[in-house]
Amino acid sequence: MLSAPEFLKPLLTAPVAVLGTGVSGRSAAKLVKRLKGEVTFYDEKGGGDIVAQFKPSGHKLAIISPGFSANHPWVIAARSAGLVILNELDLASIFWRGEVVAVTGTNGKTTLTEFLTHALKLAGKDAFAVGNIGQAFCETVVEREGGAPDSIAICEVSSFQAETLRYFRADAAIWTNFAEDHLERHGSMASYFAAKWHLFERTVGGVVFAGSSVQRAAEAYGQSLPENAVIETEDIAGDVLLRGTVFDDQPQRENFLLASAWWRAAGYREPVLYAAAQNFTLGAHRLAKTAVINTVTWWNDSKATNFHATEAALSHFGAPVILIAGGKSKGGDLAGFVRRIAGRVKQVLLIGESRNILATLLGAAGVSHQVCENLTQAVGLAYARAEASDNVLLSPGFSSLDQFEGYADRGLKFESLVKALSVPNHS
Repeated sequence: MLSAPEFLKPLLTAPVAVLGTGVSGRSAAKLVKRLKGEVTFYDEKGGGDIVAQFKPSGHKLAIISPGFSANHPWVIAARSAGLVILNELDLASIFWRGEVVAVTGTNGKTTLTEFLTHALKLAGKDAFAVGNIGQAFCETVVEREGGAPDSIAICEVSSFQAETLRYFRADAAIWTNFAEDHLERHGSMASYFAAKWHLFERTVGGVVFAGSSVQRAAEAYGQSLPENAVIETEDIAGDVLLRGTVFDDQPQRENFLLASAWWRAAGYREPVLYAAAQNFTLGAHRLAKTAVINTVTWWNDSKATNFHATEAALSHFGAPVILIAGGKSKGGDLAGFVRRIAGRVKQVLLIGESRNILATLLGAAGVSHQVCENLTQAVGLAYARAEASDNVLLSPGFSSLDQFEGYADRGLKFESLVKALSVPNHS
């Protein structure tokens, strides 16, 4: 039975303001209601049970969704009015009785979260994947009544969530890598790093592990990682025990190395982790082979929403590919991105809001490219121009929210277009 701790009870005597009505906001509200509290939803879209304009009067507690930064006008208003402000992970952490292993990183955090959960279940543990992965932590807290003391929550934490943490605590934290992303929110790489570093600060008394690129960033931004925290994740020789698995090469090898570091530190048997790798499959839209049409292979990597992810995908191929890229910009050095991919692409078909600026930069770099009105046109052109044994890769490097509901919507649209191509020998 869930019950509020003493410090929280006075805050529940007034309706709780929930800012944002997505997965995390609705799940946080469900937990508040389980505690017999009342909820008022606030979101600019309004409608139904949602209030379109936030007024802090009458509230003592505000719970913010990841879309609300610490500098959002509503959050500032709540703070100025003296409200206690928690994010959804904070609220869940207060009630979770089990262990928490937090996972963050520019890329790879979803796969690492899924893999560790898969491996722990294989080891007979009561494990749950929660957080930014799509299952809100509060949802699991409600479903499992706070979990058992030996339950383990593998919690994916984005920078949007990490930057406002207050009560969240982790027994261990794993930071996969660090590269340009979300600069439209954080403003600079230093601020982006600081947001993620805050998660390590919430791992009080626990163990932390970080990949090679995180170590370089920590040195650049004046932070020191604990002894034995850094795991060499780059330029690592192959592991014969991983042959035939998704972790056989980069970028997934990085995830396995970090998983293994935590696994050993936690005292689990390493053969179980390797057994888990043998039957683990990647989630949808992560460098997935969609079809082979007339010896041309089509790949869906729609989850690549930043430069680092696209570059990692391109490194998978031994020859230049036909790349479909572009979307809603999240900031960053576009010219640098173009320079880094120039030698790995045969042609780039450009979609989304960033297509024109990318076209200018690709032209300056001497890279063959074409601006497309939409994904449908890009797929059609890729089909017309691909030659025998080519690879056509959707790995946008940008957010999907200019033309699609999300990266999954973009990936499904791509798969539908590819599978609808009217050609023989489609396998």
